[in-house]
Amino acid sequence: MQQQRLASLRTPPIGFAHRGARAHADDNTLPSFSLALSLGATGLETDVVRTKDGVAVLDHDGRIRGRLRSIPIATLSRTELPPHIPSIDDLYETCGTAYELSVDAKDPDAIAPLVAAARRHDAEARLWICHPDLDLLSGWRDRTSARLVCSTRLTSLKEGPERRAALLSDRGIDAINMHHSDWSGGLTTLFHRFGRFCLAWDAQHERVIGDLVRMGIDGIFCDHVDRLMTSINTDS
Repeated sequence: MQQQRLASLRTPPIGFAHRGARAHADDNTLPSFSLALSLGATGLETDVVRTKDGVAVLDHDGRIRGRLRSIPIATLSRTELPPHIPSIDDLYETCGTAYELSVDAKDPDAIAPLVAAARRHDAEARLWICHPDLDLLSGWRDRTSARLVCSTRLTSLKEGPERRAALLSDRGIDAINMHHSDWSGGLTTLFHRFGRFCLAWDAQHERVIGDLVRMGIDGIFCDHVDRLMTSINTDS
């Protein structure tokens, strides 16, 4: 007998393609993002860093390999980067804006150019900005109408889940993102009671994705876009 699906704030949940179609193409590249959308992803996930000349670009590590050592992107201008590293403007110009975009703010200095680009493309309402630091997130609240996401683990909620849910609500932080193994139906119900979205990362298998959908999760991050969207559409 199939478990009853709990209520969620997003039905069906957003299917976030982790760094694009990472299981199918080079991650954080325009071909990977385009492929993810063609496979049915309703959201994209990426990482943002700021170049020396103030451009928000999409790269996980924030460094490029030099001849003898890796070089921080923050020390280079946009024109000095390898061509496979796109800017946020490149992403919007290539893929449009008809999807949710989750951005891991590896570089807090990238927030201003990130938000400015989203506004240029009328995409701020579909932008989700993720970071583990509550104080940083709270400081960004007055700078953007994008959804702010606390990325954490259940073991890091020293004050307990209910107090964390209340803190997120009080500070205007819209969502909590935890590893799929941290979630339960009780936790999604708790955070939904405070009006907070529940996101789950590293969900790579159909059974895990199906369980998350039935828990009432609002967004799921996965490398395998075809697997993700088939499971979401089957279980929603």
